[in-house]
Amino acid sequence: MQLNSEHHSPYDSQIEKPESKRGLASVSHPDVVPSLNPQPTTASTSDKTEQYRSYNIREWPVSERPREKCMTHGPKALSDAELLAILFRTGTRGATAVDLAKQSLQHFDGLKNLFDSNLEEFSRIKGLGASKHIQLKAVIELGRRYIGEQSFAPKELDSSEAVKSYCRLALSHASSEIFAVLFLDSQYRLLRYEELFHGTIDSAAVYPREVVKKALAYNASAVILSHNHPSGVAEPSQADIEITQRLKEALGLVDIKTIDHIVVGRSEAVSFAERGLL
Repeated sequence: MQLNSEHHSPYDSQIEKPESKRGLASVSHPDVVPSLNPQPTTASTSDKTEQYRSYNIREWPVSERPREKCMTHGPKALSDAELLAILFRTGTRGATAVDLAKQSLQHFDGLKNLFDSNLEEFSRIKGLGASKHIQLKAVIELGRRYIGEQSFAPKELDSSEAVKSYCRLALSHASSEIFAVLFLDSQYRLLRYEELFHGTIDSAAVYPREVVKKALAYNASAVILSHNHPSGVAEPSQADIEITQRLKEALGLVDIKTIDHIVVGRSEAVSFAERGLL
């Protein structure tokens, strides 16, 4: 992978390398709302889907049930609401898990805001609470870790774009500031990613000796620094530049190279190397 020729980056030279009857339904299934307007037998497929919407999912045709649909056609065949319904597992009285998922997506205007929501925001929707919030956060974290493992196969760590993608994945979700370090071997392959400092990242909060100690412990030959801006703006501040120079000097004393510093915003990341700030 080559960097855009418009940017000068040390990467160029240093790296080669997720039958119940209507009226009786409420007795057998307490969360069922009987349909008051049954569709005629000649209804279209979309009409039939609407007819089944208010019933317990177990009463839907097998082809319409999210779990069975996923088993038959794979997860890509499911809508966002159907995938969420599998995660939520249950609905509420009068609403199936699919209904609850649709309400959630509508309330949060899509997946990103839903995934970023805290427990208080999440629980404002009837039927959503701590249990479902924990399930959601666990799935997000598993997905993040899985993609993170894939992102740094040695052959892929050959450009600032690859590094920026990884750092966005690791830090863009955080609601508070985090300072992290990627420790690399002599071939610039990832040895370890570690979040070292949390809170307001300034000259008083980042300790060069701690970064140096970790780098020596992992026998690292180089590092890539990274931190996020919870404000969403990835533009480096003067404090960011000063901290980077202090860390670069401290690491240089023990012959450890500072390859880059990535600043992560909400939807973008900025490379110090590409900006010529190192």
